[in-house]
Amino acid sequence: MSLSAGATAGYAILGSFGAYALTSIVLLNFPTILHRKKKRNFYCSHISHRGGAAERLENTMSAFKNAVESGCQMIELDVHLTKDKVVVVSHDENLKRCCDMDEKISDLNFKELPKLKDTLQAVFYNNQTCHNFGEKQHIPSLEEVFEQFPETPINVDVKDDDNVLIAETDKLIKKYKRENLTVWCNFRDVVVDKLQKFNPEVPVAFSMKRVALLYVWFYTGLLPFIPLKESFLEIPHPNCLNRINFALTANQKRLVSIGSYFARSRILINHLKARGIPTYFWVLNEEEDFKAAFELGAEGVMTDCPTKLSAWLDENPQYWIGRRNENEID
Repeated sequence: MSLSAGATAGYAILGSFGAYALTSIVLLNFPTILHRKKKRNFYCSHISHRGGAAERLENTMSAFKNAVESGCQMIELDVHLTKDKVVVVSHDENLKRCCDMDEKISDLNFKELPKLKDTLQAVFYNNQTCHNFGEKQHIPSLEEVFEQFPETPINVDVKDDDNVLIAETDKLIKKYKRENLTVWCNFRDVVVDKLQKFNPEVPVAFSMKRVALLYVWFYTGLLPFIPLKESFLEIPHPNCLNRINFALTANQKRLVSIGSYFARSRILINHLKARGIPTYFWVLNEEEDFKAAFELGAEGVMTDCPTKLSAWLDENPQYWIGRRNENEID
């Protein structure tokens, strides 16, 4: 008895889907069959967010020095451009929060920038305030940071969609031969595309749009087939929502919660790791949060508390990259 045309088509569709699913599963576990594993010159368990904003005033030379002395393996910082085209390290474009001056960095020359306030809240660490007890801290240039920490990997968050800012940042990366020690990023995909076009030798992290697409591809089985331009996945850990020092709208909380839920997939993290793409969670400052992130398979954690994270990693050396055999990393 012959099958009807509809049944034949149904079996064909079912067979095709089965073949697709099987191939996807195989490539999910063995991605180097299709993709070349990405290479990099550094591995990081310990990343200091803005230099460690709960221990020293954020994005200052004092913070970066304290972070490196505490054992951090990468500095995360943010950059803007002054009126006279100097790339400076600051999270905010407006100086009100950090300097008590209601002016934009882009409207001032470098020498006109004010000193930082002596007290700042750690944005991602609820009720934690950082105090400066020494001399007034200034907003540093990115060049100062590159000069002071020539061998330290640095994650540069290029805050503005500004071709001049990108070009000047790229000049500094090239001047100090930091292509293999720098990651640059932005939340917006249009900016990340520009970063790659300016200098494809400098690795980039996923934009927010690409993170969303990453989850869609993963949960539909497409991810193993798709080439990825990014070299780092840097995403918020769900626990950071419980520690922040600012209010989120209902929609923001919903979006972050959904994203955080999808991010909690060891299979996804391990697949990316096999492709040479590490996952870094931000911004975590409590020991229970460190443990949750590393147990999920993250390579690194961004923290405002570099001393605390170093102490915790010393007590949990299985997560301390640099204290392990390199074969365990690869």
